[in-house]
Amino acid sequence: DAASAVDAVFETVQSELKNGGDIRLAGFGSFSVSRREASKGRNPSTGAEVDIPARNVPKFSAGKGLKDAVNS
Repeated sequence: DAASAVDAVFETVQSELKNGGDIRLAGFGSFSVSRREASKGRNPSTGAEVDIPARNVPKFSAGKGLKDAVNS
């Protein structure tokens, strides 16, 4: 069924990104991973400085086809 197919696609995207790969879907967009270095932040409630660890973050860039569809 459709839900199983969508779940399989999401699992594949997650697995590929976890292994350092990129996913490009023609006309839709691309998924990749960006590295964010460690930084200092501030707790908004207390004002205390906190250390923010380095981490990988997923990134999505919409392709021309998706942008055109949304703006038409």
